[in-house]
Amino acid sequence: MTLLSRFNQSFSVKCIFTLLFAVLCMQTAYAGHAGSYNTTAHQDAFYTVIKKGELRVGISEVAPWVMKDRHGKLIGFEIDIARQLAHDMGVKLIFKQYEWNKLIPALLKGKIDLIASGMSITPQRSLKVDFSHPYESSGYSLVSNLKLTKNFTSISDLNNKDVKITAVKGTVSAELARKIFPKARLELKNTAKEASAAVVEGHAHAFVASSPIPEFTTSQHPEKCDMPLSKPLLQTKEGFVVNKGNQELLNYLNSWIVAHNADGWILSTHKYWFKTLQWQHNVKKE
Repeated sequence: MTLLSRFNQSFSVKCIFTLLFAVLCMQTAYAGHAGSYNTTAHQDAFYTVIKKGELRVGISEVAPWVMKDRHGKLIGFEIDIARQLAHDMGVKLIFKQYEWNKLIPALLKGKIDLIASGMSITPQRSLKVDFSHPYESSGYSLVSNLKLTKNFTSISDLNNKDVKITAVKGTVSAELARKIFPKARLELKNTAKEASAAVVEGHAHAFVASSPIPEFTTSQHPEKCDMPLSKPLLQTKEGFVVNKGNQELLNYLNSWIVAHNADGWILSTHKYWFKTLQWQHNVKKE
């Protein structure tokens, strides 16, 4: 055998071993990626909810999304939404109540599986969390204290350094109040109850909130409050909120919304809580 023949034979053997090694590495790498993909998929909150048989829903008490009746029982639009969702998933529903500005932190820490509390879809929030398709819409307006604003002739009178505006921390309402009334003193509250009480009791000139909170507050206290605007300050869309990386849960929520929009259930439920105000007599007067 010539030197060239021995070289070619040795080179061929080396090429075969190199090729086999490369193939094994590719298979190992693929298997590793496939395993990680499977692991990621099964870490999706959807699988956790189904496996545990329970759905943890974060809520914050804001009428008419989430309220308590005269007996302390949770009622409201989002309460009905969450109950129907859990029923359709065949799991136990667990409500976890937080102050509004602590809802997203609780979700990020894994204390809840999703938020269903009338949270508006915004670009800023979407940097941290994912939203489902919208299943409701809101108009943002304000309720004012009659005594404190009796000499006001236009909405621009509220944009004054001597005027106190209130809203709930971490809400679209708070940002809206800051933009529309930059000169006014903005005092943020932890809950809608506190903000509503501030304007009713005369500690604030006005309370910026999503509809029908202004309507509800005015109807409960017509002798102290009114709604000076005929049109909302802003229109928004609301949806479920989930942690990023939970596409399976998001897919289910979107499918659920499509199905119940088609059968009219969401529309009829929304109409009851947002248009009729027939539920007022069940809610304890603040």
